[in-house]
Amino acid sequence: MAITAGLVKELREKTGAGMMDCKKALAENGGDLEKASDWLRAKGIAKAAKKAGRVAAEGLVSSYIHGGGRVGVLVEVNSETDFVARNESFQAFVADIAMHIAAMAPQFVNVDEIPADVRDKEKAVLKAKALEEGKKEEFLDKILDGQLQKWAASLCLMDQKYVKNPDITVEQYLKETIASIGENLVIRRFVRFELGEGIEKKQEDFAAEVASQMKG
Repeated sequence: MAITAGLVKELREKTGAGMMDCKKALAENGGDLEKASDWLRAKGIAKAAKKAGRVAAEGLVSSYIHGGGRVGVLVEVNSETDFVARNESFQAFVADIAMHIAAMAPQFVNVDEIPADVRDKEKAVLKAKALEEGKKEEFLDKILDGQLQKWAASLCLMDQKYVKNPDITVEQYLKETIASIGENLVIRRFVRFELGEGIEKKQEDFAAEVASQMKG
């Protein structure tokens, strides 16, 4: 069965889940609306989406230091209540996110935070490269859209593959945690420091080192 825009819209209205989640649910279930809805519920996505509008102003600021002080992260994750902020599952989630940031070095929480000038600069570089490779002008827009989406996803925490379980993204891990805890949670902001960052020196792959230790 073809996955139409109307079918995606109907599933979004029914479950409150995001467009990409709805498209995936329909694709996984042969376009069957009821099965797709159940799939979203089973994954905790529908439940998480319904909580997304709630104000989350409590929470926790957590830190993670790796390699004897070579990489450090501060991250703020908000919850609806102080009670949940003291919950061990919530605290473990925040710690996991801090470790992921140390390992994968995202620059933004989500794509909306990427400044227009940064996006435009990357698009210009990709366009110049495509033309240099002999790509035809009439196909450039489609080519660049795909490349920009891939580039943006690599920079954004929510779109990155979760380092402890690459089968899901950080956003999916967040939604699963929301469904489990029962409150809206928001990864609000973070800062990552790497010793000597910005100083010209021999580069070492700290991200790969952290990721390797986390999976062990």
